[in-house]
Parts: sequence; C-alpha cells; structure tokens
Amino acid sequence: MSSHREAPEIAQDPVADSTDLYAFVSPERPGTVTLIANYIPLQEPAGGPNFYEFGDDVLYEIHVDNNGDGRADVTFQFQFRTELRDPDTFLYNTGPIESLDSPNWNRRQFYSVTRVTQNSVQRLAANLPCPPCNIGPLSTPDYGLLAAAAVLGLPGGLRAFAGQRAEGFYVDLGAIFDLANLRPFEQLHDQYGRDIFNKPALGVNTTKYLNVHSIALQVPLKDLVRRGARGEADPRSVIGVWTTASRQRARVWDADRGRNIDSGPYRQVSRLGNPLVNEVLIPLGRKDLWNTLAPSDDKLFSSYFTSPELSALLPGLYPGVFPHLQSLVDSGKPRSDIEAILLTGIPPGLIPGFQNSTGSGLADMLRLNTAIRPSQNPNSLGVLGGDLAGYPNGRRVFDDVVTIELRALAGLTYPLIDPGYAPDAAARIVTDGLTPASVATPYLRGFPYLGIPHCGFSNPS
Repeated sequence: MSSHREAPEIAQDPVADSTDLYAFVSPERPGTVTLIANYIPLQEPAGGPNFYEFGDDVLYEIHVDNNGDGRADVTFQFQFRTELRDPDTFLYNTGPIESLDSPNWNRRQFYSVTRVTQNSVQRLAANLPCPPCNIGPLSTPDYGLLAAAAVLGLPGGLRAFAGQRAEGFYVDLGAIFDLANLRPFEQLHDQYGRDIFNKPALGVNTTKYLNVHSIALQVPLKDLVRRGARGEADPRSVIGVWTTASRQRARVWDADRGRNIDSGPYRQVSRLGNPLVNEVLIPLGRKDLWNTLAPSDDKLFSSYFTSPELSALLPGLYPGVFPHLQSLVDSGKPRSDIEAILLTGIPPGLIPGFQNSTGSGLADMLRLNTAIRPSQNPNSLGVLGGDLAGYPNGRRVFDDVVTIELRALAGLTYPLIDPGYAPDAAARIVTDGLTPASVATPYLRGFPYLGIPHCGFSNPS
C-alpha cells in the first residue's frame, strides 16, 4: 500500500507507521495548505476493548522544505498524552459518549502542536482533545458531531484535527502483491486468450472498510513558502513535504510499574513523502535504513528510481504487452522521468504551464506548487489527467496514485524526457481497477477531508 507496513521494522510498530501523506491547497480556504499525515494502518473498526490511539511515546512530525535542500525549514510537531479516568473497569466507555468531555468516556487522548523553524520553537496549542474511535450507535450515537467538535482553530489562522478517520487510500493489495496480477489484466492468463482491452475486470479495494488515524493541519500559505513567492512559474511557490515518526533511543521495562520507561534523544523510525516509494521502489534490504534518513540523503538511493525494478518486471509478467517498455529496459537508459516526478520535481518546459521543481537536489518529498489553484473539475489522475492541481503536484485525498504511478513506471511519462519514445498501448490503461468511488465512506468537502470512520458495530466486513 502507499506506505502501510512497508518495511520490516516499522511493520512491528504500527503506532509509528506512517501510511499516507497528503498536501494540497485547501479548496474551501485557498489561502491555506492542508497537510494530512496518517498513521496506524489497517484498523479493524471493531477493535475493542483497546481501541486504536496515537502513541504517547512517539514524536510525530510534518516537515516542509521551501528552498529545495531536502531539509526542513518549517516543522510541525505533534505529541500525545492519554488520560485514564477509571482504571478499575475494562471499558473504553461506560455509557454514551455525547461530547468530547463526556464523563462516560474512560480513556481520552490529548495532543500538543509545536512549530519549529530555524529561528524559533513555538508551542501553538496544548491539551487539544482527540475524538473517540467510532465504536457503535450506543457508544458514539452522533459521531459526526463529535468529530466536528475536534476541529479546532489555532493561533495565526491554523486549524488542527487529530483522530480516527475512514481509510481514504484505495488499492487492490491482493492483486499487486500476487506478482502484480492486476485484475483488469488478468485475462492475459486466461486459457481462452481474452483481450485485455475488452471489459476490464474491477479491482478489489483491500482497505474499503478499514480506518486510520489522521493528523491534519491547515496552514496559511505565507507561513510555508519563501518570502516573495509569486505565481506558478516562481520556484519560491513550490514546497516539499514529508512526515516522520520518532522514538527515544533507550527503552527499559519497569517491572515494578508494569510499563516501559523511555529516555534519550529521539531517533527517526518512519518516513513518508511520495506514495509507494519505500513500498515498491526501495529493496527489502534497505527499507529500514530509508526510514531513518532525511530526504537530503536520498541520493544514496537514486539508482532505484532511475532503474525501477517494477518497470523491468512488467514485460515479463505480461509477455507481449509491453514491448516498448522492454526495449527501454534493455537499453539501460536511466528513467529520468521517474527521478523528476519523485526526487526533483518536474522542471518548467516539460508540461505546458506546469512546474513543481525544487532544483537538482534528490529528495523524496511531496512537491506542491502552492500558486496552482484548486481545480473546479478535479480529475483523480491528477497531472496525467490534465488536472495540474493533483498528484504529483502535492496529493489530494482522492488522487488515484496507484494508477498514476503504475502508468509512469510502465513508460507513459518517458516521452517527457524523450519525445521520440512511443509508450505501449497498455501503459495508457494499466491500473489496479479502482477509482475514488471504491471507498465505502465519502470524502468530506472540507477539513479534515477524510470521511467519518467506519463503525465497529455496523461495519460490513
């Protein structure tokens, strides 16, 4: 998936596992950028009695680079604390939770928000309440109101939310990790030789009825871009965004108290910029290292972008379907298109009227040209679909990043750097067969955008 359980070590630490990152100009507040970092993957809604929550011992951060060096110029830190009201009951709640300060809610969580720049550290807010998990009609009878009450204003025109949300990332995991057995293409394996271009099969959304935990922040543009940024062609309008989770270096089990004691400086254990990078491009033996490094170190991994393994595998998995891609792979030419999309941003001149370049430095970040206004007619294929406000220009919650990246890896974007290259016909249609309609809970029109989490009592799965 985008970054769910993508590396051996972080797969054992779900509360620190960053699953998806989003960055886009807010449609309802176009003077702001919305940043969303999701954690704690694959949540079964009926997850009691210990319902999901952020880690009190994890430092969550969203970083913004506005000068292209792959290092943070603005960082927002989020730290959580949990309050247990009655330790003598096994219940998460002892009655209906009808407000964020309900006495029936036994295990509550709060968080602080701190902004860090090169010149200052500013605590923006403390003791902000998270909403509960969506348990069921008796425990959380009006969950929408509870969640709305947890959308809070911060000084300087910021807004924040931290809590459970419906999983908005759609992907056919079962197909992708079965040797890329994409269901729209599975006819290729049929003994009757059915044509892949006729009646493609639909994908199966693995995450359809699952939840995640979101940290969402809406920030005025002026607080993120370099001073003087003006217009889409101005490189100062482009920011790079990534999220990290860190733990303190030392942990000791206190047998007398029955809990862990953490100490020492924080060490990064999870990182996410562009979707599917560590998941698909970085090899198993280096995934854990990737998670500990900053984007400024990504030159160490550049060969995995310029020679992506999946691009070399597709012609073998689908014989005869990607002959032009096979020739490109055999030529040994570097995939500078993939490098541009994921590591440097797309420079001016490759796509008319568009650029989101941060220079020549190689760094995995979501790159957002903040001067490009939200689309009035959004296309989930983003820039590939002619919608310059979508991925890889930042990432919106509904963008079909799986299809976009599959088509790029299949060679569809190679003409950006070699106009003489003709992509295979299949590169224009390759997909896992899912669309934004594949999610079970609709996205919200406004902040925090991801839908109401699935209810443990009513979840159809």
